[in-house]
Amino acid sequence: MKQPDILCIGSVLWDIIGRSTLHMRAGSDVPGHITRLPGGVALNIAMTLVNFGLTPAVLSAVGRDAEGDELVGEVSRMGIVTDHLYRSDDLPTDAYMAIEGANGLTAAIADAHSLEQAGMKILRPLFDGALGTDAAPWSGLVALDGNLTRDLLADISKSALFAASDLRVAPASPGKAERLLALVGHPSATLYVNREEAGLLCQTTFDAAQDGARALVARGVHRVLVTDGGNPAAEATGDILRLAQPPEVLVTRVTGAGDTFMAAHIASEVQGMAPQAALERALSAAATYVSGGTPS
Repeated sequence: MKQPDILCIGSVLWDIIGRSTLHMRAGSDVPGHITRLPGGVALNIAMTLVNFGLTPAVLSAVGRDAEGDELVGEVSRMGIVTDHLYRSDDLPTDAYMAIEGANGLTAAIADAHSLEQAGMKILRPLFDGALGTDAAPWSGLVALDGNLTRDLLADISKSALFAASDLRVAPASPGKAERLLALVGHPSATLYVNREEAGLLCQTTFDAAQDGARALVARGVHRVLVTDGGNPAAEATGDILRLAQPPEVLVTRVTGAGDTFMAAHIASEVQGMAPQAALERALSAAATYVSGGTPS
């Protein structure tokens, strides 16, 4: 069994994405392409980390159904450690469905009920000795996603199992951003959000990423990175603020862009890049992804 460089905890599921080159609105019926690919925030992060040469492990809930067997097989072949997944006999494999047009995401539904129902069971390897114990907790990087329930995130924020961890946290969607409030004040948590999500966490709206970054640090977030599409992104911690401009690209897909940004930033820091360079490399990787390429 490979020793992972980082644990990715959260959703591991099938992404069913419908894409059209036409502009869409509610009720549109247009030609396009439908794909089914391994996805979920935690898995998207893990897949990008592999592209940057790291070995991630995923902790999640996957059903013992045909969909789950196929998903685990594909993920394992990518070089991601799947030995620590919670495989449920009575919960189905989760799925995410999105519709994207030339004007971006039109609608999406996340069916992550199995992950939510599994709860603490997905963390068993962190206390049964496989990856850690209460007395000897996992001391490396951990990427968490907002598909975990508010209660589980609150438990993680106080748990001895994560006392030595470097936590990196992303919301699964703007609708789940407020779940991350459970980690405000955690001494090692870094939040990766977009400008809209920053506003939801602060119960306001921001005109620029740097405004959201400053406000979240003022609220007690240890460190935060805020993206804003093609506008400048910001990183803030303590009294330090960094800004970087994303490259201009033709956008062909949007689902997974934030996960790519987060993974590329983590990998850049692991590989010893300076903070400004890591931020710029992460923005470049996200731009490559949304333009249809594979970041590495």
